[in-house]
Amino acid sequence: MSVSNARLRRLVSSGICKAENVEKYATELKRLARSVYDENLLSPMERFFKALGDSTRLKMIRILSMKEMCVCEIMVALEMTQPNVSHHLEILERVGIVKKRKEGKWKFYSLARPDVVDLLKNFAKSDHS
Repeated sequence: MSVSNARLRRLVSSGICKAENVEKYATELKRLARSVYDENLLSPMERFFKALGDSTRLKMIRILSMKEMCVCEIMVALEMTQPNVSHHLEILERVGIVKKRKEGKWKFYSLARPDVVDLLKNFAKSDHS
C-alpha cells in the first residue's frame, strides 16, 4: 500500500472524511484530478505562467499596457541592453502575451493579451503575506 493510500485510509477511518470505501474513493479522486484540466493545455499553461515568473517581464507587460513601444524605448525605460530586452520580449511573444509589428528596421511591441494586466492587478490587490 502506498503512503498516500495509507494516509487516505487513516483519514476515512477517522470519520472526518465521509467516504465509505477507500479504494472507490481513491479512484474517484484520481478521476477528479484527470477531469480538472485537459492534459494538452497544461504545457502551454505552464509556459505562460513561467513567462510571468520574472520581474523584468512583469515590468515590460506593465509599460506595454500603457503604450506600444519600440525595443529601444524599452531599453531606455528599463535600463537594459538590446539583447536582454529582445530575449525577454521573445519569451513573452512565444506565449502570446505580446505581439510585434515591424516598421522598416524598427520593431514595435504591444500587448496581445491585455487581460494579463487585469490578472496582475487582481493579484496585487489580494493579500499575499
